[in-house]
Amino acid sequence: MTQTSADAASTEPQVTVLPAMPEVVDQVALARLYGEPLFAMPQDLYIPPDALEVFLEAFEGPLDLLLYLIRKQNFNILDIPMLSVTRQYLVYVDQIRKRNLELAAEYLLMAAMLIEIKSRMLLPPKKVAEGEEAEDPRAELVRRLLEYEQMKQAAARLNAIPQYGRDFLKAEVYIEQSLQPRFPEVNLTDLQEAWRDILKRAKLVQHHKITREELSVREHMGIVLKKLQGRRFVGFEELFDAASGAPVLVVTFIALLELAKETLIEITQAEAFAPIYVRLAYAPT
Repeated sequence: MTQTSADAASTEPQVTVLPAMPEVVDQVALARLYGEPLFAMPQDLYIPPDALEVFLEAFEGPLDLLLYLIRKQNFNILDIPMLSVTRQYLVYVDQIRKRNLELAAEYLLMAAMLIEIKSRMLLPPKKVAEGEEAEDPRAELVRRLLEYEQMKQAAARLNAIPQYGRDFLKAEVYIEQSLQPRFPEVNLTDLQEAWRDILKRAKLVQHHKITREELSVREHMGIVLKKLQGRRFVGFEELFDAASGAPVLVVTFIALLELAKETLIEITQAEAFAPIYVRLAYAPT
């Protein structure tokens, strides 16, 4: 056990020889003694107060600590006894604050929230409409705890899945290959089948030659003028020959636009959606 400073100065402490520490230990270190991990509490050994560092960062955050306190004592998470839980939480936070002020900041924020919830529970509940339940000050905290517990359980299940590099390694075997490459043997039947396949693919390749058709806008302008010659009005549709194909129809329409631009023809319509007529813009001699 730990001796006082006077006893340590007057009598020499009895030191029990511990077995040599293995290089790889599967346990979790309880503390560090001059930077070295300590996996078991020493017997009859005096440890200076500044040489012993106790791990208080055993929890991943305030919610983890709260969940631990609730589950350890089998409290109903939907009906948390705030007084008991807050007292235990503050004891832990007080120990953290003495060792690590930066780490304690996040825990102190949660402690303030617990105290606020407890103070709200002491006040008379707010009046609500008939048939509605009064709001529980612990509702938001319970929701956060349940969500955190679900995420923690999901992370534990994922961590239980075997991982490459941690739980197993790929087997690697080096096989010395011969310097002389060995090619596979090919018989006559394989060559015949390969040749037949090449002939089949050659028959599938066909060539299609496309010729370019030269169409003149000026030529079709003359054709339109001939159709209008000697006639007073000609229907717009009569100037197009649907059997001649789409290219000829497009060139004929462009020819009409050019003739209208040069004021050689007039395109008229009596009213909206009425038939469209085309006539020459000049009187024949």
